[in-house]
Amino acid sequence: MSAETRPGTRIRAGLAGAPVEVDLVVVGLGVTGVGVALDAVTRGLSVLAVDAHDLAFGTSRWSSKMVHGGLRYLAQGQVGVAHESAVERGVLMQTTAPHLTRAMPMLIPITSGTAPLQRLLSRSGLAAGDLLRRGARTSAETLPRPRRLSRTETLAMAPGLRPAGLVGGLLGWDGQLEDDARLVTTIARTAASYGAHVRTRARVLRASGTEVSLRDETTGATTTVRARAVVNAAGVWGGDLADEVTLRPSRGTHLVLRGDRLPGLRTSVFAPVPGSTNRFVMVLPQPDGTIYVGLTDEPAPGPVPDVPQPTEPEIGFLLDVVAATFATPLRRDDVVGAYAGLRPLLDVTAPDGSEGSGQTADLSRRHAVLTGRSGMVTVVGGKLTTYRRMAQDAVDAAVAAGGLVAGPCTTATLPLLGAAPRPVLDALEEPARLVRRFGTDAALVLATAREVAARAGEPLADEELLAPAAAQVPVTLAELVFAVTHEGAHDVDDLLDRRTRVGLVASDRALAEPLAERALALVGRAMSS
Repeated sequence: MSAETRPGTRIRAGLAGAPVEVDLVVVGLGVTGVGVALDAVTRGLSVLAVDAHDLAFGTSRWSSKMVHGGLRYLAQGQVGVAHESAVERGVLMQTTAPHLTRAMPMLIPITSGTAPLQRLLSRSGLAAGDLLRRGARTSAETLPRPRRLSRTETLAMAPGLRPAGLVGGLLGWDGQLEDDARLVTTIARTAASYGAHVRTRARVLRASGTEVSLRDETTGATTTVRARAVVNAAGVWGGDLADEVTLRPSRGTHLVLRGDRLPGLRTSVFAPVPGSTNRFVMVLPQPDGTIYVGLTDEPAPGPVPDVPQPTEPEIGFLLDVVAATFATPLRRDDVVGAYAGLRPLLDVTAPDGSEGSGQTADLSRRHAVLTGRSGMVTVVGGKLTTYRRMAQDAVDAAVAAGGLVAGPCTTATLPLLGAAPRPVLDALEEPARLVRRFGTDAALVLATAREVAARAGEPLADEELLAPAAAQVPVTLAELVFAVTHEGAHDVDDLLDRRTRVGLVASDRALAEPLAERALALVGRAMSS
């Protein structure tokens, strides 16, 4: 398996061998940036996509891992954003990535203390959400219709709810990702499979509409890449490259709990925030046995950190809201992990020039594509679910700015690597975890690990390649090896914090580190053989 023939060669750290002249340079390897790379390369353009850190290093790994249908935006009167979200959710779940998505039941408990207005708004919201689903032509097989639940049905789906005063519930459906960073990685792999060069540890020093100065963070060497167009998809750091863009980042915080803190939970639960008619804290069970609780929406002024940190007041707020809905008291030490992400919201002003309410929760989630004085195209705002449409609009603008000859956008009908219809996925015989994370590529993951181990002089049985790192850490050696060979993972941090999400829980990360180091060593020996 030489470096020249290895499928993951086009995703790698540093700039060695990278092209110095391309049609399009993409800055940022979050979901929007890799989406731009995929859109552009499938239109026939030559593409170099770079990031100072890694795939999904920024906001794209700090989401709720949901594929939103836009219900929240509909409640805020953002009808266009809501429809676009519903359409893109359908594309993701039915065409682009059915292997990485699933239908997520969401339960809104109704108690004797629930105000009539809130009951009405909740019922109306779910009904409107179903209209969005139908308008987006998403089948009821993909996302079932909402319905009312009796008290008994409600407790069967969420046995930890506070039973006193509970009268029933409302059940709706939305989309859920296996993992947001896994989506980013799969889009990047797909872009690379069509010929895009995807480089991590490549920091942009200066950029214009036709030229990008880069520093290889693995060697310190600098280089200049000439391009006919440049897209700035750097998210919350986008304003550092484009003076014309002013962002007002919003911080969203999530908590990570062990599944046994709310045993038997079979559905996500939307716990109402006291005193609000349309705000909820989400309690989201995950396939790996953890539970995410989120999220906040707080202004985050000041310099943008590489890794945002949750605040104790936000953690306390989330715990307090959940405690009002569930019978099990949650304490601070039940929080085994917490993470925060910054949303790159475009600064807007009211018609009179004022800043409006000043609340980032009130800012539009509609994305914007701006062409600066130098010709560089910047794409900001939006949300994970709508990455594909954001990428399409950004490439359209780049083609116009650079006078490029490109084909039409095809990403709405282009499955990502590993994608297949759900009946095909259900029939796969590979381990369920690999199928959830790689789809039809699950067999490739295992075959690659076998080959690497053999070439490294350490042939391993499938049982060892597929054994979990620890009882509560389901990550396997096979997927870590594949992350190095095919997904550009460069070190332990890449493996545990982005290719997998073990790093969300510090104690789990410590247990998995030896396995990650073993994967890197195996690949190193195999490549030198």
